Amino acid sequence: MQPVTAASQQATTMPTGPDGTPFEQLLESSRRDLTSYCYRMLGASSEAEDAVQETMIKAWSARDSFAGQSSLRTWLFRIAHNVCVDMVRSPQRRARPMDLGASTRTADAVLGAPLPENAFVQPIPDQRVIDTSGDPAAVAEARDSIRLAFVAALQHLPPLQRSALILCEVLNWSASEVATLLEVTPASINSALQRARKTMSSHRAAASMPLEDPAHRHLLNQYLRAFEAYDMNLLVSLLRDDVVLSMPPFGLWLSGPDDVIAWFVGKGSVCENGRLIPLDVNGAGGFANYHFVEPGLWKPWAIQVIETDGGRIIGHHNFLYPELFEAFGLPTVIDERERPAVGRSPGGASD
Repeated sequence: MQPVTAASQQATTMPTGPDGTPFEQLLESSRRDLTSYCYRMLGASSEAEDAVQETMIKAWSARDSFAGQSSLRTWLFRIAHNVCVDMVRSPQRRARPMDLGASTRTADAVLGAPLPENAFVQPIPDQRVIDTSGDPAAVAEARDSIRLAFVAALQHLPPLQRSALILCEVLNWSASEVATLLEVTPASINSALQRARKTMSSHRAAASMPLEDPAHRHLLNQYLRAFEAYDMNLLVSLLRDDVVLSMPPFGLWLSGPDDVIAWFVGKGSVCENGRLIPLDVNGAGGFANYHFVEPGLWKPWAIQVIETDGGRIIGHHNFLYPELFEAFGLPTVIDERERPAVGRSPGGASD
């Protein structure tokens, strides 16, 4: 949202909430809830941010139509829904590489040309869409609803069904509240929910260990140690027999420990000597993977989403979009190179 200035306010009487909360503060306090909705609708953090920004601008422009007499939540979400619907009219449906074709054996693997960014569901940090300080059971449930497979499955639904499912079953709105927001009847919402549930059941995601599970955290710590040491013996011991490896923006994906390890010691060996920074991303553990450039210097390479179940890694998803690092609030470089002491020449004499 653009900064509020005296010039932008002009002589307009600013609306406030029922308790006198300034309108701009009301908008900003809704940002995470709106991002949560828009991300699930659109399947990409960048598009969700754009949709929320557009929602804020539209709400600010139409602020005189909100006087605290109706539900700000309904009013804002109606704007956000309309923005999202406009953005999903493209025939392109975001997906995962596993949704686009069969797996490939490493021996036959060819990356090929990268696919457009809008071909894939994109990752998002948990804290941008979830109140991670809430009740642990509620947080775990919310994390399940931003897992990559769930968000990809949502993209199979037409906008009305997608919105109804997100609002009713993820964000806990009542059918009547959603009907008011979408300006349809409660019966239409209930019908949309039934159709949405049927479609989602055919795209059911595999079970995954809760992020709060100590065994999950231990597994991620083991993975971090294995990856940074490039210890393939340790790494293979952490993988389940049906593990998958994906690498958007490429459609290629691999399945099974043998092919995953063969990739890492073959074409994927560029990952050796990398550095990882832990992340909570898409309801799972993950890492920012920095690529080794020279001793003491690493640069952004990939956002890793590590899915686990039964004490093993079942999904190793690498989003090779270095531009995501800045958007995730991550360092744009890890620089541990030694530098000459200030005030001394390279030969060691004082300047």
